[in-house]
Amino acid sequence: MRQRALTTILLGASMLSAPAMAQSLRIALASEPTAVDPHYHDLTPNNALAAHIFDSLVLQDEKQALKPGLASSWENDGKNRWTFKLRQGVKFSNGQPFGAQDVVFTFCRTLKNETKVSGSFADITGNFAKVETPDTNTLVIETKEPEPLLPTLLSGLPILSASIVEHGAISYDVEKNCGVTGAWPAVNNFNDGAMAIGTGPYKLKSYVRGSAIELERNPAYWGPAEPWASVRFVPVTNAGPRLAGLLAGDYDVIENPAARDLGRIKSDKRFGHVITPSTRVIYFQLDVERDQSPFVKAPDGKNPLKDVRVRKAMSLAIDRDAIIKRIMDGAAEPAYQYLPTGMSGTLPNPPKLAYDPAAAKKLLAEAGYPNGFQLTLSATNDRYINDSQITQAVAQYLTQIGIKTEVDAMTRAIYFPRRAKKEFSVALGGWGSGTGEAASFLRQWPPTPNEAKTIGGSNYGGYKNDEFDKVIRTAISTLDDAKRAELLQQAMTLVLADGAFIPLHFESGIWAYKTELKVAGRADQFTLAMSVKPAK
Repeated sequence: MRQRALTTILLGASMLSAPAMAQSLRIALASEPTAVDPHYHDLTPNNALAAHIFDSLVLQDEKQALKPGLASSWENDGKNRWTFKLRQGVKFSNGQPFGAQDVVFTFCRTLKNETKVSGSFADITGNFAKVETPDTNTLVIETKEPEPLLPTLLSGLPILSASIVEHGAISYDVEKNCGVTGAWPAVNNFNDGAMAIGTGPYKLKSYVRGSAIELERNPAYWGPAEPWASVRFVPVTNAGPRLAGLLAGDYDVIENPAARDLGRIKSDKRFGHVITPSTRVIYFQLDVERDQSPFVKAPDGKNPLKDVRVRKAMSLAIDRDAIIKRIMDGAAEPAYQYLPTGMSGTLPNPPKLAYDPAAAKKLLAEAGYPNGFQLTLSATNDRYINDSQITQAVAQYLTQIGIKTEVDAMTRAIYFPRRAKKEFSVALGGWGSGTGEAASFLRQWPPTPNEAKTIGGSNYGGYKNDEFDKVIRTAISTLDDAKRAELLQQAMTLVLADGAFIPLHFESGIWAYKTELKVAGRADQFTLAMSVKPAK
């Protein structure tokens, strides 16, 4: 009996210890979120963090397929009117019930957010003509222009609690402040945790910029409870220390290990990895608007980037295959358009962007620059995979055709606000399609901005093509999928021909982890604690 009792005690202790080991999850990030505020900057690391704390009306799975979130269902009337039925019984982490007024308040906040970077999220709500709430569980949105992808767009808009501000009756009346009587939330109100109130699976415990982000399980979450009582995100921008931390046991999961280190990970039975192709295109955006651009110096005093021959010469000077092989270690695909071939609105057989330095030099001479000119490439050094190394490689390629090129790489916290102020001549960018079709890039970057900034919100290079503007505006309001895809192909062809956006490659998301875990890689490159489960 004593032996049996001892066995029972040991078994019980073992059963208790296994979950205890699975209570904490430590993740090393390659790129640190710049804010907890979910509306501060439409940036993948920020959006991934927000997904832990806040829900959206519509959610996306790891393959970017839509699924119900705070909205249980939605339907369109075939024109401009969308009706969303909201999930009942949901509470925010502060105990307040979720309802339609919280969604309306959120929509208003995107238009009243003075501390945001660029036009983040206002490009969605700027198209709303009317938002009505027949009851607390129903939301009716009438758009100014038909928006066939509204549920997809709303999957990227985190919902806040109206309880974080002083207000009267909430209504979508932006001119009358939507019923808000107090101050609108600023980014610091979220970073210090005061207003980081959501309906997501986790709550914010602490956010220390440059050090760590700590989350704890939200006991009020409406969905299944996550296995991790606490999650700690640590920013480690260098791939070497991230891998060393995984090998030493300091981290359970790391994002974006260097592809060259995958052999080492594969050979160690303690670890596993997953590689997931993404829709993120890495590209350069050129200043094609100003007669004198700040980081261009040409013999004639003009801005050579305004000449399409110069832009095409720059593209011809870049050996994309070499960059993928030598810098990306094969974990990328060359980009000849702005979304991977085969997705809606892409060209089925895009012309290959060849590497031809001789042809590039010839075009430069034809444009009046046989001896080239001086140029600075501006880039991040802590946002995209190998971003500064890629930029250095492109600088070398351009120098070889006579364009004397330097690189100014900086942290994204400095880079993105400067880019939004149009301070650069040639700027590195990365864009992952949240919609799964070509409209995502084509409506955000190349269009001439409209008054509501619902399109062209990131046109920092001043690109303008009247024919393209006409086609893209028609495309994004076309409800027929086949017709919209055909229009998007036309728009894609026009932008590629002008060369104001030079695509390089499509990234792949890579995660390495301990074999006691299983990790689902995501096409949107989000690193989520919700994608990590105990293997057993």
